[in-house]
Amino acid sequence: MLPILRRIAAACLSGLLAATAAPAAEPLPMTEVASGVFVHAGAVAETTPGNRGDIANIGFVVGDAAVAMIDSGGSVAVAEAALAAIRRVTDLPVLFLVNTHMHPDHVFGNQVFADIGATIIGHRRLPAALSARAEFYRQSMREQMGPALADAVTITLPHETVEGERRIDLGGRTLLLTAWGTAHTDNDLTVLDEATGTLFAGDLVFMEHVPVLDGSIKGWLAQTPELAAIDAQRVVPGHGSPSAPWPQALEAQTAYLEALAADLRAAIADGVPIAEAVEKAAASQAGKWQLFEAYNPRNATAAFAELEWE
Repeated sequence: MLPILRRIAAACLSGLLAATAAPAAEPLPMTEVASGVFVHAGAVAETTPGNRGDIANIGFVVGDAAVAMIDSGGSVAVAEAALAAIRRVTDLPVLFLVNTHMHPDHVFGNQVFADIGATIIGHRRLPAALSARAEFYRQSMREQMGPALADAVTITLPHETVEGERRIDLGGRTLLLTAWGTAHTDNDLTVLDEATGTLFAGDLVFMEHVPVLDGSIKGWLAQTPELAAIDAQRVVPGHGSPSAPWPQALEAQTAYLEALAADLRAAIADGVPIAEAVEKAAASQAGKWQLFEAYNPRNATAAFAELEWE
């Protein structure tokens, strides 16, 4: 059999077995942002028991022969609801789940898609990064969304990884996967649906939700021009609006990161202590972002530690 046919056969068998094991969940609401491209917009919020970790944008792309899911959500419950949303649209097998990076709100539903035979794909650094933080993530998610939801998660690593670029075939439709250098994290991966020019950027692009730095502010800013040069019509950011024009969607994030870096460089040059520098960094951006008070101090602390050694 051709590779895609072998994958379809295996996924159909796994899906049949999984379908007999659990009742269907209530489907997540999805928006069709382009032909065959569906997105669920997560809440712009921190994880709570009430939102079940449903705080990231996730979605799926439908080809002629198969489906690819992009990120699996912040809990098993969210992933099951995403799978129900796919089944409302199509009966085609879900051959692939692409993880854009390691954070729990994007990968804690992985097991649901592994159970139906999907091949999970991530950045080459994702397995090591997720493994290293697995115990911390389990404990922090127990505190944030409660033990019932957190303990249902089996942290599930990618089956295959990407270094550089890779295309995956959905039958008459290809997705271009691109692995990036350290930016939001050290394992960021984007997904471009070449048929519609829709870019799933993961958390390399934030809208509404203040950007979160867990990698390198210098790396993020350095790669932004390359990111902006991607030939896309629209972007699905990791958080915020389900779809936005490209590359205009990058403007607010770039302004935030540049302000954060400039303020911290000035503070470092003036010998300002880290505690004082963190308190004032990017203050001009405060009214432009949700969750600013929750994440900006963490961003500033991480960026200060990086920039003071320039």
